[in-house]
Amino acid sequence: MRVGIFAKTFARSSLGETLDAVRAHRIGCVQFNMSCAGLPTMPEEIPAELAERIRVELDERNLTMAAVSGTFNMIHPDRGKRREGLRRLGVLADACGRLGTSVITLCTGTRDPEDMWRYHPENDSPGAWRDLLVSMEQAVRVAEEHEVTLAFEPEVNNVVDSAEKSRRLVDEIRSSRLKVVMDAANIFRESELPRADEILDKAFELLGEDIVIAHAKDVKSTGEVVAAGRGELDYDRYLENLRGVGFEGPVILHGLGESEVERSVAFLRAKLVKAACSEHRGR
Repeated sequence: MRVGIFAKTFARSSLGETLDAVRAHRIGCVQFNMSCAGLPTMPEEIPAELAERIRVELDERNLTMAAVSGTFNMIHPDRGKRREGLRRLGVLADACGRLGTSVITLCTGTRDPEDMWRYHPENDSPGAWRDLLVSMEQAVRVAEEHEVTLAFEPEVNNVVDSAEKSRRLVDEIRSSRLKVVMDAANIFRESELPRADEILDKAFELLGEDIVIAHAKDVKSTGEVVAAGRGELDYDRYLENLRGVGFEGPVILHGLGESEVERSVAFLRAKLVKAACSEHRGR
């Protein structure tokens, strides 16, 4: 496993400066966002020369793009907005080869019309699930056409708010192009924090074979989400679970301010070293 970070953690006036800030922390991979190149996260179009320049800028700094963010509200109450999100997903998928990545991250969405990460009571309705299946089936067709992988993240405020619903979605879509982003801070509600270890272990039991990216942030007993190393998440258990399912991919820091990066990078690196040593001793 290796440390990565959301590129947009660093607010700079140019792509080169953003990537220089990543390298200054000795980080080797990023989850990219097209906003780092002056476009919306989900652009109407991506000029080929821009995608190629992003790839060159990454290569010059020995950086890899673990994934590119392709988040839109997959169950938005406005059908037209869902259609537009899917069209723009196609634009992003078409650019992935030039960008140098094969993974696009998704948000399963919410019935809230303004914020795709805000809870809405209708998220639990049969209609919301039907709309998700329709959107995801179309998204998977885009992924198959462009030979990319889609990775959605279970989050408690979204329609897919648990490991159980994640398993159900993967099983119902039945495509090798659909995988999971695991973020241990996102899979339990405040009331469930006393059972965090149990919920975490169950999530890996259900989803372990489908995880392609791991996210790294933290959570306090109050339910507040904070930078990795500043909360009460059992990171040893989290990383042990990742190793237990054979995960060897990127662990991407996010949900932190730039002033917190140095501390969180050091924390995560120390935990990864500890996990590797524990695995070696267990052989």
